[in-house]
Amino acid sequence: MTHAKLTPAHPAPPPMALPHPLALTRAGISGFPSPAQDYEGRTLDLNERLVKRPSASFFMTVTGDSMDTLGIHDGDLLLIDRSIEPRPGHILVALVEGEITVKRYQLKGRQPYLCSANPAYPPIPLEDLDCQVWGVVRSVIHEYPV
Repeated sequence: MTHAKLTPAHPAPPPMALPHPLALTRAGISGFPSPAQDYEGRTLDLNERLVKRPSASFFMTVTGDSMDTLGIHDGDLLLIDRSIEPRPGHILVALVEGEITVKRYQLKGRQPYLCSANPAYPPIPLEDLDCQVWGVVRSVIHEYPV
């Protein structure tokens, strides 16, 4: 999975609070919430919720299908944090041999690998490769077609 667009997060994002009703939404059939709960004055600022360290964060649009089964699809927007120390299990953005990629960091034995979530792509052994970790993926924003 390679990048299509790289955009730094705003270093001091302006507040952008949008309505956020208290009622929790269920993915199943649960009846109707009280209409009074829809307008209780709560708001949500996605910058505040998702961007924990603005000066160390950037956005990236991905292309490809190597991470589909982990919920990262072609065209999704990723929020990456450069300040997080990568650990096994983290999804990373890395420059491997000059190519930007999004993969899960794993150890097999004592050897580090970047692994796809698609079995069509083999794990990338990092031993003896030029690899620069750009950051850890904190969030995925997936838009549905309307």
